[in-house]
Order: sequence, then C-alpha cells, then structure tokens
Amino acid sequence: MKLSYSPVLLFFLLISACKKQVEPVDSFYETELFKAVQLSDTFKDSKTFVDLVPKMDVAILEAEYLNQKDNANFDIKSFVNEHFEDRSMKALQFETDTTKTMYEHIGLMWDKLTRGPDSVIPNSSRIALPYKYVVPGGRFQEIYYWDSYFTLEGLLADGRDDLAKNMVDNFSFLIDSIGFIPNGTRDYYNTRSQPPFYALMVDALARKDENLILYYLPELAKEYEFWMQGSDKVVQARPQKHVVDLGLNVYLNRYWDEGSSPRPEAYKEDLHLASELPSDSLKQVLYKNLRSAAASGWDFSSRWYGKKNDFGSTETINILPVDLNCLLYFMEKILYRACVLKGDREAQNEFSKRSQLRKLTIQQLFWNADTGYFHDYNYKKESTTPELTMAGVYPLYFGLATRDQAEKVKEVVMTKFLKDGGLVTTLEYSGQQWDAPNGWAPLQWIAVRGLMNYGYLDEAKEIMQRWLTLNEKVYKNTGKMMEKYNVEDLSLLSGGGEYETQDGFGWTNGVAVGFRQLLEDMDKLSNK
Repeated sequence: MKLSYSPVLLFFLLISACKKQVEPVDSFYETELFKAVQLSDTFKDSKTFVDLVPKMDVAILEAEYLNQKDNANFDIKSFVNEHFEDRSMKALQFETDTTKTMYEHIGLMWDKLTRGPDSVIPNSSRIALPYKYVVPGGRFQEIYYWDSYFTLEGLLADGRDDLAKNMVDNFSFLIDSIGFIPNGTRDYYNTRSQPPFYALMVDALARKDENLILYYLPELAKEYEFWMQGSDKVVQARPQKHVVDLGLNVYLNRYWDEGSSPRPEAYKEDLHLASELPSDSLKQVLYKNLRSAAASGWDFSSRWYGKKNDFGSTETINILPVDLNCLLYFMEKILYRACVLKGDREAQNEFSKRSQLRKLTIQQLFWNADTGYFHDYNYKKESTTPELTMAGVYPLYFGLATRDQAEKVKEVVMTKFLKDGGLVTTLEYSGQQWDAPNGWAPLQWIAVRGLMNYGYLDEAKEIMQRWLTLNEKVYKNTGKMMEKYNVEDLSLLSGGGEYETQDGFGWTNGVAVGFRQLLEDMDKLSNK
C-alpha cells in the first residue's frame, strides 16, 4: 500500500493543485512588459528574465510599465532591476582542488548540486518540490526530467541511495499534483514533458527491492496515461497530442507541446527564426515544432529538420522518434511487471499485448535495411528519416533489436559514430548543439549499455575509455565537468546551440561514475 502523505507534502499538493487550474501559459508571458524585456538587450539570453521573481503582482507591474515606457528618460533595464529580484539558487560557485581526482571531485559535487526542499515563492516561475534533488548545474538551477535519470544512476553507483529516492519521490509528486512530469520545474515548461525516463528511475531503485515497482504503480500508470492521452479518439487522419495511429493496430508516440507561441525562455530566438514566414498560422506551426523539439531534450538538432541545413523547416510533430517509442515500450513492460506483482491478470495481459505489438513495430517500421540502422519515422512522408543519429541505439538498450539488427547497429556505431573522445551525436555539422562534433553523456550511456546487452563488451569498453579519458582531460584543464563535449577535436570545448556550454554537470557526473563501476565490474569478471 502507498504510504500516507505527510502534512508538509499535503501542503505542496494543495499548492500545486491550485497551479494546475491555471492556464498552461501564464498571463505574464503575454504582457507588453515581458515582450519588451525579452526583445531588448537587457539580458544575454531569454531564460535569465523568466527566472527572476517579480516583487509585486504582474498586473500592477504591467500597468506601471505601460505608464512609464513612453517617458523620455525611461530605461527598461533599470525598471527590471527595480521591480524584479534573483531569488533562484545562485549559479554554482566553487574552487576546484586540483589535488583531487575527477571522481573525488564528483563525489563532492553531489552536495553542491543538491537543492530543496523548496519554499513556495510568490510570483516565481519555480515549481517548488518537497524533497531534496540534484540540479544539472550552470544556468540550470531547477530539476530537469530526463537529465535526472542519468544523475540518479551516478548517485546509486556512489551509494547515495536516499538522494536517488528523493529524486523519484519529487517526480512522483509532480505526476500526482500536475498530472505529468514537466520538462523542468519552471511554470514556463508546463506545456510539455521530456523523454519519459520515470519508469527507468523506478526500475533503478527496484534493483534492491522489486516491491518498489508496486509502490510507484499509481504514478507509473498516470505517466503512461499522460503519454497515451487521446488514444481512444485518435484516427489515422487526426493524431491526438502524443499519439499517432498508423493503422497498424498499435499506437505510436511523438513529442508534443501544448503551446503554439514562442517559448518564454527562448522568446527572442524563436521570434527571430520565424520572422521570415509569411503568415501567423505558419509561425504558430513552427513555434509548436520548436517547442516539441524542446520536449525531446534534443534542442536543437538537424534530426528534426524537414529540409537539410534549414532550421526553419523543423517538423518535430511529424516525426515518430525511435527513442521515444522505445521508452514507451519500457513503460508498458514495467507496468506489466507491476500488474504481475499485484496479481491483476487482465491488466498484465493487456500490457503484454501492447508491449509486444510496439516491439514488433519498432523492429520493422524504424529499421532501415539499406543503412543497417534504426531511424526515426516521418508519418506524414510515410518513410524513415534519412539522418543517422545516436537515437538509433535505443532498441539495443531495451533489448528490442534482433541479433542481426544489433550486429549491424554495432558496426555503424563503431565505424561512423565513434570518435577519439567517444560517440558523436549525429553525423551532421549543423551548428546545433545536438549534432556533430558534440557528444553527450546520456547517449554514451545508452550506447554502452545497449552494446553490452548483446555481448559487445570490447566495443562498450572502448567507448567508455575514450569518453572518460576526454572527461579527465577537460577536468584537468578546467577543473570542471561539462554538459557536453567536442568528441572530435579534443583540444576544443563543445559549442553550438542557444547558450554557452554549461558546467556542473549532473548527467555527466552520473555517467562518469556509472562507467567507472561498469569497468570495475568488467575487470572483476575477466580476472575470475
């Protein structure tokens, strides 16, 4: 049985239940003040402003701004400084002790990156959480959804089980109070989620106690319902939010954001990209596609382009991502396991059927025999997308690939993606951060574990060693763990995207510690 909520958690649930009744896009993001600040040069990027806290009700602030803005001596930066304050956690500040190893540094960083429990701050964009949690670092001083799984794996490998469970309990709180896990714990993210790794977090905790799967069953079911919402109404010609019906007797999933306006945290950037489109309706479609790409966590990548080298052709909502559908497969599998533990035979039969149908579909629909690799599928064009990306290794991570498919994927990974510093994200040099020459910790983890699932231990070891060597090199030179790395030119840091490379960094720390443990386990096995 689920434990009863504490008085503190009940308070948080009440607060969040009230927030849930508010429109997904808060009225502040529609004000003239908001637009004026975001289009000015007050801040280096759009996220800085939305993370500040107004000192008074936004309606009063808007009236003040409208009353003053036409004055000859009006200065918008001074107005913001007077009426807003930085109430977020300060960006990470620490002095690196160069006598410590990278892993000793990471061990110390867990506490430096830990936040919460939160207090509720009036007018703040922050969503308060009732338990401690680990933030990524840098500009990201709130919790992020898919980042947290890889952080959690590191916490477990470092023996920080209590903090790992707190992370899962915070996500459970979000599911119970908001109805889903948002992209991050800011209200401007409340129109979208991120890659659904909650089931994997629960599974990771359940390695020591399988009954935890049953404990978190209510939230697992709600998470699944969120991603499958509308499946009772969807038809081939009319997708419903995350759900698309291809007439294959199985529902597949896409990334989706409820909004169709510029993202508040990237307002100027989105407006600029859409500025040359001839109509408001076309701009709204692009905004939705940009938002949905942000929901994928791959913001941004040529993976989502409809036309080569054309960021403005982003068509995320037309694409069925192979990684997302693998994650939904795992969600169906863990719900099946929970129903077995519960003794609900009817439900376990249903989830068994759904997972097997999705598995067969992934093996067939997303497979490209010509490239020997898994691709995304564009359901509008009725074909796989042309680009090779590291999302294509997810079927190996979840054991979905056939033996022959796994062999071919391994060859592509080792011959095309493997660089001196690890695995590159895609083979395109678009200038986007989720493209070449950048490599990202979560995709190294997915690839390594996927290869290990099929017995490719030497290949997995090679990837881990190259990645960790790069991590150590950058740490030695900078004293920092980075959000992403240039895996091709090891003399350079990573680049591209809407903001500078951030340091901290939650999922890089988690994967490094996890890889260290995997390599140690491999050595023990080889010495037996």
